[in-house]
Amino acid sequence: MAVSEMQLRDALDSLKGTGVRITPQRHAILEFLVGSMSHPTADDIYKALEGKFPNMSVATVYNNLRVFREVGLVKELTYGDSSSRFDFVTTDHYHAICQDCGKIVDFHYPGLDEVEHLASHVTGFKVNNHRMEVYGVCQDCAVKKEAH
Repeated sequence: MAVSEMQLRDALDSLKGTGVRITPQRHAILEFLVGSMSHPTADDIYKALEGKFPNMSVATVYNNLRVFREVGLVKELTYGDSSSRFDFVTTDHYHAICQDCGKIVDFHYPGLDEVEHLASHVTGFKVNNHRMEVYGVCQDCAVKKEAH
């Protein structure tokens, strides 16, 4: 069984465990998120699935994403004024974001796990989580700039 199939099965089991009914639309949205590395917006998900579910609305996508977020299956990534993007939660990781095209790429750096402990020690806070982004220009955009 492929990793994404196992992740999808585990995610569906998590939903069932919280009493969430698995509708065909909910299954398709979750499957899309598990297979997507692009951190899609709700609109991206809607456009990708509207052919398969012509009666599904953008509101349906948003409502399901809210359910997934509340259960802890997805993280909502908000960056300034742009639309929220959604990330299927597998492990703690960070994001590199292209300032030109908005592409978001995951990366993991275990050394940053100590940040929460240090922040707690220095501030006295009970730290629950943290988020880090790095900003720059992706390879595709850099190549386009060099071509001009």
